[in-house]
Amino acid sequence: MAVREIRTYPDDVLRVKAEPVEAVDAEVRQLMDDLVATMHASAGIGLAAPQVGVSKRVIVLHVKMDDLDHPLTVLANPEIVEGSGEIEFEEGCLSLPGFNVWIDRFSHVKVKGTDREGTEVELEADGLFAVALQHEIDHLEGKLIIDSASPIKRAFYSKSVKKQMAKAGQL
Repeated sequence: MAVREIRTYPDDVLRVKAEPVEAVDAEVRQLMDDLVATMHASAGIGLAAPQVGVSKRVIVLHVKMDDLDHPLTVLANPEIVEGSGEIEFEEGCLSLPGFNVWIDRFSHVKVKGTDREGTEVELEADGLFAVALQHEIDHLEGKLIIDSASPIKRAFYSKSVKKQMAKAGQL
């Protein structure tokens, strides 16, 4: 397992719709393992392959907060097959450091995908686990939490990021 660099906004790879995984082979399992290592090293609760520069439909989640401790979830080609209820949640993202926004999400989702062994699975999630699944699946579509922010908040964050990049000589 290797910890990979997390790509941050406005990196173009974050805006590309990720490609489906054809088969869960050794290369995909290595990506899954690296995503888990990177997520844990970054103290995140979820991570999608585009966030480490790989445009593949792979996500990992390990929601451990307060009384909540869901088992590690690793999925290729995840998709929401059912969503119900509503929850408003303040979300952050490892690819948008220092940025949080309140987002309306389904409070309950049913998700299908393929696990690390290549087996089709279906899982149901509520609350924070459901929010995290939706957040990571959004990454696979090239959608970021900044898209849910007001135009003013988006512009302020974008300007701040550009300023930091200029200071670092990245512009």
